[in-house]
Amino acid sequence: MITANQLRDQTSQELEALSIDKRKELFELVNKNAREKNTSGSQQVRGLRKDIARILTVLRQKELAK
Repeated sequence: MITANQLRDQTSQELEALSIDKRKELFELVNKNAREKNTSGSQQVRGLRKDIARILTVLRQKELAK
């Protein structure tokens, strides 16, 4: 899990790249769970969604600060 303080130290470009990576990871995990009919990865999915939300929040805060 990534904290908001760690994200605030990164540049906007780094945050956008991290967001893309997290979204790809989420997509792969959801598809893997669906293929295997596996529900044990639901905590990981929830964590990835929260990480993406944190990244987008920090990006928006940086945008508004300008």
